[in-house]
Amino acid sequence: MQYDFTDLRLFLHVVAEGSITGGAARANLSLPSASARVRALERHAGVGLLVRERRGVRTTPAGRALARHAREVLDRAARLDGAIASYSRPASAPLSLLAGSSAMHDLVPRAVTAFLLARPHSDVDVTLRRSVETARTLADGGADLGIVLDHVAAGQGLRAEPLCDDSLVVVGAGQGVLDGRDTIAFAEAAEHPMVGLAASSPLQLSLDAQAADAGLAPRYRTRAADLGTVVALAEAGAGIAVVPRRAAAVPARAGRLQVVALGEPWARRRLSLCRGAALEPSSPGWPAVLALADHIHAVSVTAEG
Repeated sequence: MQYDFTDLRLFLHVVAEGSITGGAARANLSLPSASARVRALERHAGVGLLVRERRGVRTTPAGRALARHAREVLDRAARLDGAIASYSRPASAPLSLLAGSSAMHDLVPRAVTAFLLARPHSDVDVTLRRSVETARTLADGGADLGIVLDHVAAGQGLRAEPLCDDSLVVVGAGQGVLDGRDTIAFAEAAEHPMVGLAASSPLQLSLDAQAADAGLAPRYRTRAADLGTVVALAEAGAGIAVVPRRAAAVPARAGRLQVVALGEPWARRRLSLCRGAALEPSSPGWPAVLALADHIHAVSVTAEG
């Protein structure tokens, strides 16, 4: 069978909105056109994909399977476009840098700032991504540089350049539940009120997955957009938090912020810098990529210290 990308995108919009009307609006199609496309998609599949109800639609088992695979197909198509485009990109095009929540705290802002000041004719697009997504995109040639966890880079077969420690710790107010502790288990930490990042942030997604695997249900009193705010809330006593050790290493907070090692093996980790598979010395943006990589390494040395 052959599927039209427009139909797949429309179907995902319909599923997300719970109605063909809503899906048509998101796809910028008229309702009659969208309805005809959905019906044609069902005829093409040979099975019902949606159950029409008075207040909208819901997916059948076949519809749920189509939606799941449609997301994968469209994601792969986007990565293919990025990989091919990277070979014809002009030297003036922005560099692409992917990184997770931890690297976005201090490391990426300082490195990109130094790079932009040193190269006034170069630009950088920075995107927040989970390490597994970054590694996959780099392997497909869809980005120039990415900062990932070292074990993720190894799993994708990427050449990794070590950066700095990214081990996770638990932080909280002085004279609180962490007082006098050197280490704490994740399960014990999850018994106390916590402060976390936004649910969609890469680090929070990782922590939520670890909690789910362990059958834990931490109570998050609030969620913040960045690690600096999370640490500040924890220091003020709003709750304890799991953050990279680097995020808690602020001299002004010495004595006011308790920092305790997280006991699990998965909490001990390091960051690595990887280059996109499409990059070659003959690539138009190669000199700029090397320069940005140098700035990232330089900042990581101070972060390690």
